[in-house]
Amino acid sequence: MKKRVIAALFSMLPAFAATPAETAIRKAQEEVAKRPDYGPSYNALAMAYARRARETSDVAFYGKAEETLKQSFAMAPDNYEGLKVRTWLLLGRHEFGKAREVASKLNRQTPDDVTVYGYLADSNAELGNYQEAVDAVQWMLNLRPGNVPGLTRAAYLRELHGDIEGAIDLMQRAYDSTPYQELEDRAWLLTQMSHLHLAAGRLPEAEKFSTGALGVFADYHYALGTLGQIRLAQKRYDEAVSLFQKRYAVAPHAENLFAVAEALERAGRHEESAQAFADFERQALQESGQADNANHELVAYYTDYAHQAEKGRRIAESEIARRHDAFTLDAYAWSLAAAGDYQRANSEMQKALSFGLKDPKVLGHAHMIAEKCGVDCQTVAAALGQR
Repeated sequence: MKKRVIAALFSMLPAFAATPAETAIRKAQEEVAKRPDYGPSYNALAMAYARRARETSDVAFYGKAEETLKQSFAMAPDNYEGLKVRTWLLLGRHEFGKAREVASKLNRQTPDDVTVYGYLADSNAELGNYQEAVDAVQWMLNLRPGNVPGLTRAAYLRELHGDIEGAIDLMQRAYDSTPYQELEDRAWLLTQMSHLHLAAGRLPEAEKFSTGALGVFADYHYALGTLGQIRLAQKRYDEAVSLFQKRYAVAPHAENLFAVAEALERAGRHEESAQAFADFERQALQESGQADNANHELVAYYTDYAHQAEKGRRIAESEIARRHDAFTLDAYAWSLAAAGDYQRANSEMQKALSFGLKDPKVLGHAHMIAEKCGVDCQTVAAALGQR
């Protein structure tokens, strides 16, 4: 009898172990099975697949979501909720221009939809249209004060404009308002707070939040990456390598392999690093022309490690043609500096710094460009002196 009870309990474990997205997928699949001619169930299933893509960093779930949406649109072409899911997918695939276009259309159709304003904020921020992003987030908070999506986006924009403490405060408020059962959302918020404390140079606090995220959501790829960055800052290089390798095993994307290669180099494991960089370059070049790419990392590789400045500049130019956010402007400026064009590098770096960004890597690039440019780069030097 006791054995049967124990066996029954173990049979229940997978259900309890399901993530929020897995639970949503199962429920939506059940609804589709019950009512296969009901379009909204397909939208719910597509959105659940999209959430699972964020949980796992597995882009195959985006493909499943797209296939599911086709069934929704077959029943009701361009239905509103289906287009909202499509916008989420476009953002996930880094097709920011298309996402902004669809979100703008939806916003004109229903100007009080908070979720759509969130999509406008995301797409505009990634494109470098920061004032439009700020306006969209303000609408989110005006329409529904204290809503979690609005708080997290406001936090991101505060970080971009140099207000790290304000960003931490907003992320904490968002975390405090997130339901306990939303494990991935909570882990994401803890990871963001870890990242912000790391940016402020508070390593113990950063470590506390990243390990907390991993306690909430085991092997969470975002938290593994942030904890790896913390280990680098602590000069615990071999531990950083292990964390980045673990993340790459979970989320085998080119940008994650670049972090492995950098950590191996910092650890003095040069042969392994050379192989990882070669594998990264091959993988990154294969996707360089796609919207979801590792072009920022590819520019860093060509400028900082391979010393092939012209290749780095070409990659940066292709990316700057798509978007003008602060990090892309930094990558472009750094590639120009590597090629010896310090005047243009100074000009692009001024644009990147104009938002108030305090990212340590960007500021490091700015200092070096200012030093190389000398008296002609006093504008950048003055801007740096205010930070």
